[in-house]
Amino acid sequence: MPDLLIELFSEEIPARMQARAREDLKKLVTDGLVEAGLTYASAGAFSTPRRLCLTIEGLSAESPALREERKGPRTDAPAPAIEGFLRSTGLTLEQLAVRDDKKAQVYFAVIEKPGRKAPEIIAEVLEKTIRTFPWPKSMRWGSGNLRWVRPLHSILCILTTEAGAEVVDLNVDGIVAGNTTQGHRFLAPGRFGVQSFDDYVAKLRAAKVILDQAERAEIIRNYASQTAFAQGLEVVEDAGLLTEIAGLVEWPVPLMGPIAEEFLGLPPEVLQTSMKEHQKFFSIRNPATGRIEKFLTVANTETADNGATILAGNGKVLAARLSDARFFWDNDLRVAKEGMTLWAEGLKAVTFHNKLGSQSARIARIAALAAELAPVTGADVAEATRAAELAKLDLRSAMVGEFPELQGLMGRYYALAAGESAAVADAARDHYSPLGPTDTVPTAPVSVAVALADKLDTLTGFWAIDEKPTGSKDPFALRRAALGVIRLILTNDLRLNLLQTLVEPVRRNRAAMPVVTSDEAPSLSADRVEAECALTPATDLLGFIHDRLKVFLKDEGIRHDVIDACLAMPGNDDITLLVKRARALSAMLATEDGTNLIQGFKRANNILTQAEAKDGVEYSFGPDIKFAEGDEEKALFAALDQAEAAITPAMASEDFASAMAAMAALRAPIDAFFTAVQVNSDNQLVRRNRLNLLHRIRAICGQVADLARIDG
Repeated sequence: MPDLLIELFSEEIPARMQARAREDLKKLVTDGLVEAGLTYASAGAFSTPRRLCLTIEGLSAESPALREERKGPRTDAPAPAIEGFLRSTGLTLEQLAVRDDKKAQVYFAVIEKPGRKAPEIIAEVLEKTIRTFPWPKSMRWGSGNLRWVRPLHSILCILTTEAGAEVVDLNVDGIVAGNTTQGHRFLAPGRFGVQSFDDYVAKLRAAKVILDQAERAEIIRNYASQTAFAQGLEVVEDAGLLTEIAGLVEWPVPLMGPIAEEFLGLPPEVLQTSMKEHQKFFSIRNPATGRIEKFLTVANTETADNGATILAGNGKVLAARLSDARFFWDNDLRVAKEGMTLWAEGLKAVTFHNKLGSQSARIARIAALAAELAPVTGADVAEATRAAELAKLDLRSAMVGEFPELQGLMGRYYALAAGESAAVADAARDHYSPLGPTDTVPTAPVSVAVALADKLDTLTGFWAIDEKPTGSKDPFALRRAALGVIRLILTNDLRLNLLQTLVEPVRRNRAAMPVVTSDEAPSLSADRVEAECALTPATDLLGFIHDRLKVFLKDEGIRHDVIDACLAMPGNDDITLLVKRARALSAMLATEDGTNLIQGFKRANNILTQAEAKDGVEYSFGPDIKFAEGDEEKALFAALDQAEAAITPAMASEDFASAMAAMAALRAPIDAFFTAVQVNSDNQLVRRNRLNLLHRIRAICGQVADLARIDG
């Protein structure tokens, strides 16, 4: 079967666009071929800075012939209906067949589509792909209307069979498909022909182009790690940077150079960030000292001096960049050693949100909340307050102004320079964490208090002004903040009444709102704002956090209905307690006894609910064993006594596993009871006693969770 090779050769494709472009090229072409009736065995897409490549193996030589029968209108139908059918089929009236159908004669169209050769289909699909390719940004050039990410120079499109390679007949705005391509821009600029994918790969390598982006990345990784290891150093891993650089070079030539001694005193994070952002350099670290001592750059060419000139030039540019960083560092240290008061004053003029006041006002709210949370996290109140007051001051530093991604990290250095304790400095670094689902969660008491206060202030602030996430829109990353609150609480096993904790921050944020003055809205006094009820938004926010908790626990395999059953219980704003209960209930439901118990409980609950609705009374008077008639009924009395004796103290001590086990033990006696006993007995005394017995089942199980909310 034929093999197809496509190459779209252009000026440099931005590295960040290449991965998506490979996927799009593969999908658009293969989907188009399959839709046209061709089949294939496998496909693979590749990219270099100047080319997108697609290879398809085992492509069918032609599409199958198709025969379609389409039913039309009756022969005595109005003329417009018949004419419309003819237009839709492309046939004439004489070409239609007439058949009997349910006592009437009906027109049928028999449409035969002959098979098409693969080259014809390929040309059609590839032209459409090129003209509609979904680049994030594209451009036009010259006098044509074709749009591509950068000027498209050539198209290679060949179909290889046992008879040889056939060039697909294709012309896109004057660019005629051929069987030639070009190697490295400087090392092998001439064009050459290819006959197959294997021939293409081999000739590209000979022309100093490595087609496979994964192979280019591996060359860089191996050189960096081996060269660093030989010198007693290590590479600072950065998968994103490695992928980007592999997309910038066709013939990777890694080169390692030193960092001047005068810059080695800079924080390693500063060196790493500066070299990555400005130069696309890897950082080489001394594991003994933690210092960044060398850099690794990747050239896209070979030189007679083995890269010495390239390294020298890069070293000069790097020195200029790091001189700027050292200037920022020295100035920032001076401000830090003076207590960072200059930055604190500067944040008074920085607006956090036009409805929530300045960054300075926000810091004051976070500090107040951190002090309230300190006893819960086990932190010293004074340290938690101080850490919250300092944590965001680095936002005014020159270094963070240049590299915003260093906020928090630089705060730690500046806090230490100001003479603060290690706990306060670490909190400045950690208070943004966790930033995502895989980010490390702080565990130091002061760090936890400030991190929790920061996220709770963000959430309560935007709830106070009614700026909540809607649909997929979440411009203030409030879902991420809620997940951060959940992870901080669970990782550190914190016990706090979250609703009560939320109310006061909501009130503080409402107080931060500017006074409203207009013809329609009279000025609101500070007293009026202070007195405004904060419970409603706090309750709504708690519901939002519960929703994020459901998403979080789904990864553990805990179903939403299980969480709902636990949310219906008192104390549902204690996230740690709630999750312990949900995990224990989920584990019980995973057992056979647990599954069957739910069925028995629901049967008891349904019978009881119907009887109470019918009789207009709640059967909560307590059953009496003297009215029990059979062994199974008496056994259920005994089992309920035993379960209650175990569940009540277990729940009091929050031993949910024991409580669930005691509840699961009710499965057998409840099953036996329903098998042997008719609840709605003709004897009304016995009936009422049994209904009270069912109420006791509901009450005892209801101590653990609201089992009525469990699906199934």
